[in-house]
Formats: sequence, C-alpha cells, structure tokens
Amino acid sequence: MEVKLIAHTQLSEDFWYELSTKNYGLAWDLTENKITDGQAVALTAIRCCYSPNKPSEIIAKEGNKYFYRDATDDKGGTDADRLFRHIVNSGHTSTLEHLSYTFAIEGVSRALLAQLTRHRVGFSFSVQSQRYVRFGSDDKSGGFDYVVPPSVEKNDHARREYELAMIEIQNLYDELRFLGVPPEDARFVLPQSATCNLVLTANLRALLDFYSKRRKGRGAQWEIAELAEKLRAAVVAVEPWTDAFFEQA
Repeated sequence: MEVKLIAHTQLSEDFWYELSTKNYGLAWDLTENKITDGQAVALTAIRCCYSPNKPSEIIAKEGNKYFYRDATDDKGGTDADRLFRHIVNSGHTSTLEHLSYTFAIEGVSRALLAQLTRHRVGFSFSVQSQRYVRFGSDDKSGGFDYVVPPSVEKNDHARREYELAMIEIQNLYDELRFLGVPPEDARFVLPQSATCNLVLTANLRALLDFYSKRRKGRGAQWEIAELAEKLRAAVVAVEPWTDAFFEQA
C-alpha cells in the first residue's frame, strides 16, 4: 500500500497579496512563525461564527491575538491552539470541513475499497475501473496484482494454496478473454484481493471521524487500519497541529 498526499488546502495568492499590501498593522509573519495555511483557514472559519470582522480580515485583524500569544488554558501552544482544542472538544467541528486533503492511494484490495466507501460524508472517490482497465496477462497491466493477508503470509502452506488460486484465477480471466468475453464480464472472476488504485479527497472533520473508527485497536481489519495510520501521517506532515486531534479521536 502506498499513500501520497497530492494536494491540500492552501491560502490563495490573492489573499496573500492582500495581507502583504494592505496596512492591517500586522505584527507577525505567517511563514516566520511557522503558521500553516490550514491553521489560517481554520481560524478564519472558526472566528467567522463569532467575530464582527469580515472573514477576509480575520487573519489580519485577529491573528496577533491568537497566533502570537500563549494559550490561556495552560495546555501549551498558542491561543489559536487553545481555540482549536475548544472547538474539537465542544463538537463544533463543522468549521474543520474547510480543510481538505487529496490522496493517491495505490495497491489496496477491493475488500478494503468496500469498507472504505462506507464512509461517504465528506469523502470523494475516483477508483480505477476493472471494466475499462484490462487485467489480462498480455495487457499493459501485466495481469492483476493482489494483496496477501498477514494470516496467510505467515502460514507457508496457506500461502502456497493462496498463490495457486491467484494463478488459476488469472488463467481463467485470460481464457475468458481469449474466448471472446469482454473485460467488463471477465472481471467477474477477479477476487476481492485484487488491488486497485484510487484518488481520495476528504475534509479534516471526515478524516478525524474515519480515524476514530478505523484506527488500530478499534476492531478494524488490518488493511484499513494501516490506511488510517497512513492518512493520519500524511495530514500531520503538512499540518502538525492536527496530530493531537487524531490521537484524541
């Protein structure tokens, strides 16, 4: 399984230009203070609900207060961190839906795909098709690949039987194609272990909810639990402040 973050929420060039050219009395710099674009968007969305200021002015007019002062709840970080903690703890996480992440997910089983697509709110999927992508041995794909469960991997006899079954299925797929069966019908013999690739886009609220259900130790199957950890790692790499909320989920 490979998971790569290919896009995530960032401030627009026009918004950056406005911050830098208008005289807002800004006493700090987002980059120098290691404030991420996601934090800026989150603060804008949260404070929009309570502030008399325009959303486009919240960072400039309120940024000093939240990003440049220590947290007033004595739990560390800045007062922005305190606000984010308050929002999550109070359940007002609709404000985190404004942060989105797009992932390339490669080499996962169709069994995982069936589990993953049960998460629909806040998730968008584009999945490699078994109808239009051909999985014959002589096709560009070179045949279908498959996932081996750990319980099979560690059992030598089970592993041999499993691999023989995969070879037999590949031969059957090839034979059906040779006999004139179109790929969209030949695919019916492909197993749940057959791998696929997909593009997944999800907002932060949806990802936190997904992680709370699929993280290791919550009874989720091993493959989707591994995916949950990889999604968390990819988000935290660009938005480190979210790590505590994944841990809390």
